[in-house]
Amino acid sequence: MENRFDPNRPRALVLAACAILAAASGAIAQTQPAKGPATLRLYVFDGGSLNIPDTSPYQLRKEDLASIVMSAPCFLVAHPRGTLMWDACVVPDSSFKPGSPGTLRYATATKTLTAQLAEIGYAPKDISYLALSHFHWDHVGNANLFAPATWLVPPAEREIMFADPPSPRTESANFSALKSSKTILLTKDEYDVFGDQTVVIKSAPGHSPGHQVLFLKLAKTGPVVLSGDLYHYPEERKLNRVPTTEFNAAQTAASRAAVEAFLKKTGAQLWIQHDFTGNAKLRKAPAFYD
Repeated sequence: MENRFDPNRPRALVLAACAILAAASGAIAQTQPAKGPATLRLYVFDGGSLNIPDTSPYQLRKEDLASIVMSAPCFLVAHPRGTLMWDACVVPDSSFKPGSPGTLRYATATKTLTAQLAEIGYAPKDISYLALSHFHWDHVGNANLFAPATWLVPPAEREIMFADPPSPRTESANFSALKSSKTILLTKDEYDVFGDQTVVIKSAPGHSPGHQVLFLKLAKTGPVVLSGDLYHYPEERKLNRVPTTEFNAAQTAASRAAVEAFLKKTGAQLWIQHDFTGNAKLRKAPAFYD
């Protein structure tokens, strides 16, 4: 049988090979985590809301408040040298059922944290550091997802988290895996996460034994402080009300004064994490602040 040379065949083989490589590259791009950004970024995740049944522990009447509902966000800080998860939202991803929102106590969420991370190219295993503002149930929902990360925690906070019996103010099963995480105990008033003063954890005890806030120096947005539960409602800050349920009310008052002085000194914005109206105005991931 005569074997004739087909001049179009080499070109067809090259095109087929290119198509295979392009498809493979696309598949890799979908599974690889997002690369570290050139400059600091802050992603805000939708953690749902808390339908507060009673506002009297905040020394506020319902009519004092623009909304009794609280937001429950959590945040990813993406730095050229790594990533920091700040708080872990409230409803564990494991609580979601297909077609239904996730619920826990009086919290409701419509999006899993894992899905929101995936939208920006990350999986929980890609997170370098985890820091919780404090141990209460509405901030630790997905903490176990980040057990492979390095946990940044004050000794007093870790101690109460693993106390026996556990505190009724938390859901200890949602952070139990952190007990064996690589841990850095924060023993000073400030901890510079990436060594360049752009991401700094600041001690602010009172609401819990080791409560803390997060300072971010964003190039375009400007400096921001994430409040944890230093305040819950903006009216609480305006009217200078201290909740009756604080671990140590005197410490809370001192921490608030210190943070307010820091805000004045740096010109930083204070983002009250539970402020439902304020949080609704923030851009949510996959958008970001830089």
